[in-house]
Amino acid sequence: MLHIKPIVVALKRHKAGTVLIALQIALTLAIVCNALFIIQQRIGRLSRPTGMVESNLLAIQNRWVGVDDNATAPLIKSDLQALRQLAGVEDAISTNSFPLRGGGWSMGVRHDPDAKKPVSSAAIYAVDDHALSTMGAKLIAGRNFRSDEIVWVEQKAYAASPQIIITKALSDKLYPNGSALGKTVYITDTARPSTVIGIVEHLQVPWSGTWSDSFSDCVVLVPTQLTGNFGSYLIRSKPGQLAAITATAPRLLIKNNRLRTFSRDRGVRTFETVRAQAYKSDRGIALLMGVVCAMLLAITAAGIVGLTSFWVGQRRRQIGVRRALGATRHDILGYFLTENLLIGIAGVVIGALLAIGINLWMVTQFEMARLSMTYVAAGVVALLLLGQGAVLAPALRASRVSPVEATRSV
Repeated sequence: MLHIKPIVVALKRHKAGTVLIALQIALTLAIVCNALFIIQQRIGRLSRPTGMVESNLLAIQNRWVGVDDNATAPLIKSDLQALRQLAGVEDAISTNSFPLRGGGWSMGVRHDPDAKKPVSSAAIYAVDDHALSTMGAKLIAGRNFRSDEIVWVEQKAYAASPQIIITKALSDKLYPNGSALGKTVYITDTARPSTVIGIVEHLQVPWSGTWSDSFSDCVVLVPTQLTGNFGSYLIRSKPGQLAAITATAPRLLIKNNRLRTFSRDRGVRTFETVRAQAYKSDRGIALLMGVVCAMLLAITAAGIVGLTSFWVGQRRRQIGVRRALGATRHDILGYFLTENLLIGIAGVVIGALLAIGINLWMVTQFEMARLSMTYVAAGVVALLLLGQGAVLAPALRASRVSPVEATRSV
């Protein structure tokens, strides 16, 4: 039967090595738990739905050159007419923004115009009556905009629209026990009311950062076309025509009016590219965190192997004496496994507390979510198993020490 007390006494004789390995395990656990939690959050973002039918979508960002802001309305109308008539195009819209674009407007939504705090923030998409068909958004209540409800205004002169369409997520926030359909809300700081005439199942905001997580599915569609020197076209191609439209649509726009430029990286993008660019940093952070976790685990395992191998080398005569007194190979193996387990337990207890502390600090500094105890529990089990696996090879070498070692150097 293996006794713990002699193992503890032996560890006290090797305080420096014991403390270093325990602290290494603690630090590894703290970092790995938080890193895996961040990786899970980032990967979760990559699969978030936008609410649109993303296949066959093309986004074109356009900047007018040398054109007065108030003079762009006829140019945009001409562009839309040309795009909608282009062979292979299902529909097209002009909008200030769209899901995952990376920039746009957000405003507070209130029940009462005098309320100091909004019920929720929401992204504002200025669109026309072709928006739902172009985006592929699913209307689950109410109706779409009518063409006679679309107004043209300069961006700086925008005011709240009389009719709006909102997402179900925003409707649920505004009226948790009912529906917002037909209700009056306020989406600017003015006292001008907006009536909810429709609710769409889902639409994502233009941003993918953590700061917008609290309202990531809260969107307001307004029947407004904004004039100005900058705007975006969202085009839905017919099935199988996306590649052709990607090539022909920019040429058509240039032919329609040459007073425009397209940015190099965001000018003409399929929605697959839009999504890839929006989550580029998330993929990078997830990959970096994964590499850090792998390196820390490898270093910790190497440290355990190195220290145990050193102790085995120091204790060969002691092990030989125990073997000569009747200890079996299983006894020697169990001794070193138990010794490492005790160090590991001390390390994971400290590491668990440190992991929670680091997460609480990040919650206050970076608005991160609280660390789930599932990650801490999984990390504790993983580190203990890693330690046992790392010590196994030198422990097996120790168990093969011959009893004759007890007579050497005597």
